[in-house]
Amino acid sequence: MLLLVCASLAACGVAREYRQPDIKFPAAYRGAVPAGSWSQADSAIALMPSNSFFADASLRLLIDSAVVNNIDLQVALKNIDYARQTLNQERLGNLPSLNIGVKGTLSNPSDKGVKTAEQYTASATASWEADIWGKIRSRKKSALASYLKTEEAARAIRTRLVADVANGYYTLLMLDTQLDMSHKNLALADTTLQMIRLQYNAGQLNSLAVQQQEAAKLSIAQSIPMIEQKISAQENALSILCGRMPGAISREKALFSLKVVDDLPAGIPAALLQNRPDVRAAEMAVRAAYADAGEVKATLYPSLTLTAEGGVNALRTSDWFTTPGSLFSLVQGVVLQPVFQRGQLKAKYIQSTIKRDQSELAFRQSVLKAVSEVSDALVQLDKVKSQEVIAAERVVTLQKAVANSGMLFRSGMATYLEVIVAQTNALQAELTLADIRRQHLTAMTELYRSLGGGWR
Repeated sequence: MLLLVCASLAACGVAREYRQPDIKFPAAYRGAVPAGSWSQADSAIALMPSNSFFADASLRLLIDSAVVNNIDLQVALKNIDYARQTLNQERLGNLPSLNIGVKGTLSNPSDKGVKTAEQYTASATASWEADIWGKIRSRKKSALASYLKTEEAARAIRTRLVADVANGYYTLLMLDTQLDMSHKNLALADTTLQMIRLQYNAGQLNSLAVQQQEAAKLSIAQSIPMIEQKISAQENALSILCGRMPGAISREKALFSLKVVDDLPAGIPAALLQNRPDVRAAEMAVRAAYADAGEVKATLYPSLTLTAEGGVNALRTSDWFTTPGSLFSLVQGVVLQPVFQRGQLKAKYIQSTIKRDQSELAFRQSVLKAVSEVSDALVQLDKVKSQEVIAAERVVTLQKAVANSGMLFRSGMATYLEVIVAQTNALQAELTLADIRRQHLTAMTELYRSLGGGWR
């Protein structure tokens, strides 16, 4: 009868089933390409593997090394293994527990007591709890959601890792370019200094002109070791990301030789629910919270536990085998209904519903953050392209100014101060252009990450 009751109540459940929160996505990202230029079925950037998205072979090798050796990512993978063991454990929750044991009892009763000195028992005990209210099923759902959450968390770490490696590599290329520009401008400043000294020796200029140009040359020379220090620090940072000791980083291409492909479709905002690992992890947290609340609510209702025990019992172990006289068995069913637990069960259930609501809010917040990050990346990408065009034109103009100032100075139609100002402005413009090109590359990388690219 107990088994029949269990079977009839097995479909009962008090857990509230999870339903994905209703989130109204915009039709397109702010700052995105107009919808008429690409269809929603187009492959978005997020669907591209990192080896396809990044064209530089040296960068791809760095990313592959980081994915294999990065310490943070390895810790995340261990978290997946840990969650998998919990899931495997909960999947067996409907099976009965089984224990075997041997017990010996030796008593020294009082003179007035019963003279039973010793007793020996060998038995096997099986216990099974009927999952009437879905408590065990809720545990399974929670374990599965937690396992999937750790998988998504590891993917989120990978997307961030890929972006960090790419951005660090682009910073390294920028520093290489700035170092090369500084060396060239140092040589130019030295040539100008020699020219000014010749005019000083000829009595055409005073010593102030020589001192001003020497100071300008020393300023450029001073910046070179600073850039070299930054290059070394950046190489060390990339080495750590790749899980190896600090060392040199191989790079083949120069900063301005990298082509920036920034006209790829971003897709639609609703795709973030599938592409962004952190958003999916937040949703898995909501699923786990729903299941946890269902498990806690089930503790408010009666629980049914069936226990069966059987074995041999005798006053001497040698009599264990004198069957059937030594055999014993016990079957019992226990229905337990909590009545008064000082409010603990009710408080735990209310707390579980609060955590469930908190997880839903965190999920909504993660979606808002994801859409905002994509929109920010799109706007940044658009504006940095305009900045790069203007900066490149400024560099060309100032380089012409440097050449003209040199010719005018030699012909006596320009002062040495005009030459120094022209060279200084040209150097700063070149350094700025290199930084803007880095921003252009990193903006594209950030768009790739914010869309959920990098974990495939």
